[in-house]
Amino acid sequence: MTSRLSRRRLLERLGVGTAVLPFLGNLPSLAAVPGGPRRRLVVVFSPDGTVRDQFWPAEAGPFHDRELPRILQPLARFKDRLLTLKGVHNKVRGDGDLHMRGIGCLLTGIELLPGNVQGGSDTPAGWASGLSIDQEIRRVLQERLETATRFGSLEFGVLVPNHADTWTRMVYTGANRPVTPIDDPYQMFAKLYGRGRDRDSLRSVLDEWHEDLAAVSAALPAEDRRILEEHAALVRSFERDLAAHREETSHAVPVLEEGVLDQNDHMPRVSRMQIELVVAALAADFTRVATLQYTNSVGQPHMKWLGIDEGQHSLSHEPNSNAAAQEKLTKINGWYAGEVAHLARRLAETPEPGGTGSMLDHTTIVWTNELGEGNSHSHEHIPWVLVGGGLGFRMGRAVEFPGVPHNRLLVAIARAMGHESLTAFGNPDYCGGGPLEGLA
Repeated sequence: MTSRLSRRRLLERLGVGTAVLPFLGNLPSLAAVPGGPRRRLVVVFSPDGTVRDQFWPAEAGPFHDRELPRILQPLARFKDRLLTLKGVHNKVRGDGDLHMRGIGCLLTGIELLPGNVQGGSDTPAGWASGLSIDQEIRRVLQERLETATRFGSLEFGVLVPNHADTWTRMVYTGANRPVTPIDDPYQMFAKLYGRGRDRDSLRSVLDEWHEDLAAVSAALPAEDRRILEEHAALVRSFERDLAAHREETSHAVPVLEEGVLDQNDHMPRVSRMQIELVVAALAADFTRVATLQYTNSVGQPHMKWLGIDEGQHSLSHEPNSNAAAQEKLTKINGWYAGEVAHLARRLAETPEPGGTGSMLDHTTIVWTNELGEGNSHSHEHIPWVLVGGGLGFRMGRAVEFPGVPHNRLLVAIARAMGHESLTAFGNPDYCGGGPLEGLA
C-alpha cells in the first residue's frame, strides 16, 4: 500500500524504528490518495428494549426548541445532529427466541441457522446465516486504496460475556462466523499500539518511543505535527486512565451474587475507557468502522451507581403497569444515552485530522437495541438513534417509517458509507423498495 510504504521510507531515512507506525496512519502529507471527506460509522448496542413513552419523540418533525423525551435528554446538546427513526421493524423470522433473533439478525438482516441453543421459547437456533452490515462496509472500504485502514473494523465491548452463544454476538464476518468483541481496555490498547502489557506494568509507549516520535515530528510539516501531538495526547490521557483503573481494582475482587460479572460495578469506568479508545482509533485512522456493544441480549447489569439493585433484564420483564420498574428502566436507558452522548461529545471536541470541523462532523453514531420493548419482546419499533454528520443524512429531526423492514435501513447506511452499488442486504425479501428513503 503506497501510504504505508511512504511512511516506512520516512522512518528509514530518519533511522527510526517501525514501532511508531501506529502514530503515522492519519497524517495528511503521508496519505496515499487524496479522497473525499472521511466517513466513519460507530454502531452502539444496548439490550432489552426501551421504555417507549420515555424514548420516542411525541411526533415526527424537526426538534428545534422541542424538549426531548427523558431517555434522550442526555443528547439534548446534539439536537441539531440527532435523528430518531420510529417504525423500523426487524421482520426476520425463523428459528430462535426473540432475544436471539433480535441481536443475531440486528446487523445481519437474515435468519439464524439451525442449531442447538435453546432460548426461553421457540425453536433452538445457532449463529446468523450471513455477515453483518458493518463487516460488509468494512469489506468494501478495505478494497479501496483511499479508504483502507490498518484494522478495517474494530469491535469494542463493555461487560460482554466470555461465553459465546447466540445471545452474546451481533457482529459476523459471514455465515456461522461471529466476532467476539474485546471488552478489556488493556487488551484493546495492546492491539492498537502493538505492545502487550499487563496490569502491573504500564510504562508508557510514549516514554519508550519518545526519541523516535520526536525525530519524526521534526521532519513533518506543521499540520502533521499538530495531528501527531493530538494523537499522543489521547494516548497519554488513556494510559493515565489505565493506571488509575489498575490502582482502584488492585484489591481482592469481592464475591458477587451468582450471575453478576465481577466487573459489574466498574461498568461506568470501563465504558469511558473504551470510548476513549474508540475516539483514539478513529482519530488515528486505524479504522472507519467500529462497534461498541454493551453487555448482550438478555443483558443483566446491576446499575448500582444509579441506585438500582435489580438486574436490567429482570426489570425489563415487568409489566408497563409497574411504575417503579418503568422508572428504573428509564434511568437505565438514560444512562446508555449518556454514554452515547459522551462519545458524541468526545468526537465533537476532537478536531478532524487534516480537515475542517470536528470528528463528529464526519462520524455517525448509530445506537440501537435488539428489542423494541422488553416485556413484550417486540421486534417492532426497534430503537434507532443516529448522532453526527458522517452519513450525510438530514439531522435534527424525528422521522417515522411505519412498518419498514430494518434491512432497508442497513442498505441506506451502507450506501451512505460509500457502498453505492448495494441494493439489498440480508434476506432480500425484506429489501423491496431498495434503501430507506427520506434520510438525506
